[in-house]
Amino acid sequence: MKIGIPKEIKKNENRVALTPDGLIALVQAGHEVLVEKGAGVGAGISDDEYKKLGATIVNSHEKVFSAEMVYKVKEPIAEEYSLLKKGQILYAYLHLAPARVLTDALLKSGVTGVAFETIQLENGQLPLLEPMSEVAGRLAVQEGAKYLEKLYGGRGLLLGGVPGVAHGNVVVIGGGTAGLNAVKMAVGLGAKVTVLDINKKRLQFYDDTFDGRVETLFSTPGNIEKSLAIADLVVATVLIPGASAPKLVKRQHLKMMKKGSVIVDVSVDQGGCCETTKATYHDDPIFTVDGIIHYCVANMPGAVPLTSTWALAGATLPYALMIANKGLKEAIKDEALRKGLNTFKGSITHPEVAKSLGLPYKKITSADL
Repeated sequence: MKIGIPKEIKKNENRVALTPDGLIALVQAGHEVLVEKGAGVGAGISDDEYKKLGATIVNSHEKVFSAEMVYKVKEPIAEEYSLLKKGQILYAYLHLAPARVLTDALLKSGVTGVAFETIQLENGQLPLLEPMSEVAGRLAVQEGAKYLEKLYGGRGLLLGGVPGVAHGNVVVIGGGTAGLNAVKMAVGLGAKVTVLDINKKRLQFYDDTFDGRVETLFSTPGNIEKSLAIADLVVATVLIPGASAPKLVKRQHLKMMKKGSVIVDVSVDQGGCCETTKATYHDDPIFTVDGIIHYCVANMPGAVPLTSTWALAGATLPYALMIANKGLKEAIKDEALRKGLNTFKGSITHPEVAKSLGLPYKKITSADL
């Protein structure tokens, strides 16, 4: 199979889909790999490194998109829509539920969209989303702590406090992978931490793991309101695979929060957990609503590409090899990979994506392939 690795052109995106280790695996399996010039520079990988390991370096974005499978990090942006074509496999993060224009472009092109974020194991684990959730959860507290500084309009609070001075309050909404990593960072900084979730077993896990150092609450409207009222930093991480994120933090809630406190909405890729969320970029990451600072960068891991590229590529490569080695028809017999199929021949093929967008859902069978 001919596989294209484009240079990411989304603003401030520094990751690349394929590392040298992954390239070796694809080439040894007999596949032709086209890497766009400069694709790996942001992650510290030179064109020469790719070339000496068997990649063909191309100068044209269009030529990379001529491949049978385009293997990239982020969803295509408007300039790339016309490069997509019927029958081509697009293997990337797609986040279609809140993105009607992108969805329409994929459906019109007839491209086969395989989304990293909806590949799901039988136990519910999202193996290709997990490493970036780990990065984003940790970054959320790091960035939130920074924007609490007075210089950025924050309260001027040190989350860990000092002896004789109260520590800051961090509220984490959603106890999944991103939430867990946010809690680890916040506890490590010495903050007072509250985590909210709807799953009692998950809350028991937090109680046992952190020996009572983390307060656990069922995620109810009342508990969310009480927690927001005391929060200095809120990290919103709720995820429903394939669907738009539920709006748990309402506009009216902001008025009960402390002025200069910070919300980091990790769920922004899926539309965000806050009614006031709008996607931002690393070079202009924050905005303020009713005195509350919002950090809503839609590709948070792109800020640390030396970490996130290797974490992501290690997770996505096995499924890339599965598709390339077996072909799509055989590959999606794997149930986890089948759940990654979001678009096929002009139809939406993931039920939660279809439901979120109010569009028809088509269940794909082997007869369709």
